[in-house]
Amino acid sequence: MLQHLTNLFFPKSCAGCQSFLLNNEKVICTKCRNEIPLTNFHLNPENELIKKFYGRLDLEFAAAKFYFHKMGIVQEMMHKLKYKGQEEIGEMIGYWYGEELKDIEIIKSADFIIPVPLHKKRLRERGYNQVDEFGKALSKELNTPFEDKILVRKLYSKTQTKKNLLGRTEINQNVFDVVFSEKHHNKHFIIVDDVITTGSTLEICAKALKKIPGSKISIICMAMSHS
Repeated sequence: MLQHLTNLFFPKSCAGCQSFLLNNEKVICTKCRNEIPLTNFHLNPENELIKKFYGRLDLEFAAAKFYFHKMGIVQEMMHKLKYKGQEEIGEMIGYWYGEELKDIEIIKSADFIIPVPLHKKRLRERGYNQVDEFGKALSKELNTPFEDKILVRKLYSKTQTKKNLLGRTEINQNVFDVVFSEKHHNKHFIIVDDVITTGSTLEICAKALKKIPGSKISIICMAMSHS
């Protein structure tokens, strides 16, 4: 009853289209949920995302839940997640995608879920890592530990939000490093991120994790940029 009264006087809006949410809707409305562009990459081992890394990385698995189109529903959601503090968006996507991924055999073999990290200075500025709630929700659905201390970002860089999405500058190869012990040897790591564009950031993250003896790498993102 209290929740109904709260929604009556302080109605929540859809993260995709800003319409008011009904009592049975959470984060996004039913209309947006049905219109959001799904990739279905998890159903195809040779999907578009894993092909993006051919010749660059040897991956166990790669998938993204949504296609990211300029001015679309997913762009609106990702903007609110990253810059407006709406971390519940990442959490919702994590539970949604985790439900679809949890019965995939290669995913069952994963040992750790690793978020693409922010530099400490960026984390203080923003107050949160927009990938964390996505990763934690996946962790619960997949029964795989979430670990945000292994992969670290050493270098601080200015935001590139004003650059064209597909024209962002390449990042320094030494941006990321790993902190690990023998217990992390021969493990399967899932790197999680929000939107993948060129794949450069994820490639460098994966190569950093490859410093761990016997490591295997998979990638799961919320969305992938699509022309």
